Amino acid sequence: MAEVFQVRQTEAVDVEFAAPSLRLPDADSTAEFVLTRALDFCAQKMGADSVQTAIDCLRQGDSTACRYCHYSLAKQVAESLGALDENVKAVYILDYDATPEDICFGEATQPSLIHLIVWAERKTGALDSLVAALDRALAQRYGDLIGRHQLMHLLDVQVIDDADVKQRVGYGALLSSLHHRPIRLWER
Repeated sequence: MAEVFQVRQTEAVDVEFAAPSLRLPDADSTAEFVLTRALDFCAQKMGADSVQTAIDCLRQGDSTACRYCHYSLAKQVAESLGALDENVKAVYILDYDATPEDICFGEATQPSLIHLIVWAERKTGALDSLVAALDRALAQRYGDLIGRHQLMHLLDVQVIDDADVKQRVGYGALLSSLHHRPIRLWER
């Protein structure tokens, strides 16, 4: 048996494909996103009528505004690091800073650092570079926002790996500490 196939010719149409406008996140765009969300969170938690009110409180050094903003910055940075580096397993915040005596004598005039512990499968130069770039971008944007244009750092990030946690070495020991256990912000 012979099969017969019918072939129909259709009109050819030229189609142009445009390259998608995808943009990989960089430190500046990530810092802008992180800071915007942190300011929104700060304003909301303070019951402020606008983000500008929260910014004004930050400029005046309001400790409540600073705590809300820094917590949200830490949370947003943790989520961003996890999204940008698959090697990151968890991110913790460690709460230690100036003692009340230091604050009383005026030694805590600079914005306090946000202390993070990043638990990664392994320590890499790429993660260190990502953290450094994000710290620079955030310090610049946050410093400009609160009127401290020469702010050098906002983040204090300690990267630990599985070996540090297993052997309880350095900052890895803090994850199982009874007295100074950090708070987990993000986990894969």
